[in-house]
Amino acid sequence: MGAVNIRISDARLDRIIEEDVPYIDLTTTLLGIDDCQGEIDYFTRESCVLCGTEEAVRIMGRLGLHVIEMSASGTQLKPDDVFLRAQGTASQLHMAWKVCLNIFDHYSAVATKTAHMVHAAKQANESCEILTTRKSMPGAKDFLTKAVMTGGAFPHRLGLSETVLVFAHHTTFMGGFDAFVAQLPRIRRSCVEKKLFVEADAEQSMVLAKAGVDGIQFDKLSVEELTSLVPRLRAIDPHLTLIAAGGINPKNAGAYAATGVDGLATTAPFTAKPIDMSVRMKSIA
Repeated sequence: MGAVNIRISDARLDRIIEEDVPYIDLTTTLLGIDDCQGEIDYFTRESCVLCGTEEAVRIMGRLGLHVIEMSASGTQLKPDDVFLRAQGTASQLHMAWKVCLNIFDHYSAVATKTAHMVHAAKQANESCEILTTRKSMPGAKDFLTKAVMTGGAFPHRLGLSETVLVFAHHTTFMGGFDAFVAQLPRIRRSCVEKKLFVEADAEQSMVLAKAGVDGIQFDKLSVEELTSLVPRLRAIDPHLTLIAAGGINPKNAGAYAATGVDGLATTAPFTAKPIDMSVRMKSIA
């Protein structure tokens, strides 16, 4: 997937700048080089899916830098590829250096790990999607959402206001699973324009499929259990959406996708190891 349009405000980018540059670049000022003209190249030391250049360019603009060239998010990079070049004063260059590099290191890593999982799932089941959960780093949902979508996945659930997803924690307050099922007709009438998903085990899923829910999410069911269960549920309701969750990672994504589920809900991309990227700077007349 190419560049993704995620709304990230100027105020958000300013806060990122202020974390690293609260006032001045003290070092370049004390060295007396802050007004010297220079150029910066960002490059990668390993193959990856690039993410974050659109935001980095905006950050550079806010710091007064002039971008010469850039590669869009979603670009496949090889070792030593230069993906962003900009010019400005030594002070401006050093203010942008780590602020932008941190974005590239972390979010390109998430995009890359996501892309690997998407590839594994699609190889086994073209119809199976990778879906990232809301169990992510607090305060970084905007950038993480961009990264996983750049990698070819889609957010499973961006927040509590977005999807009706019933867990055992909910049915506890309703008198248990059986009491919840008994109230399903009322619940369905209350959310006529929303799909109703329920997390369930194998036995509960058979009841829910017959009761007419829109989708079922399985937490930590094994590949073997799902391989047997999915066809039985499809026989009851071929339109039922089935999601596997819990422990889905790059190593087992293909096996879970092969069970025939529609999606794999995962947190794995959020723990991606940062990509090894760096910069070169040079003085220009």
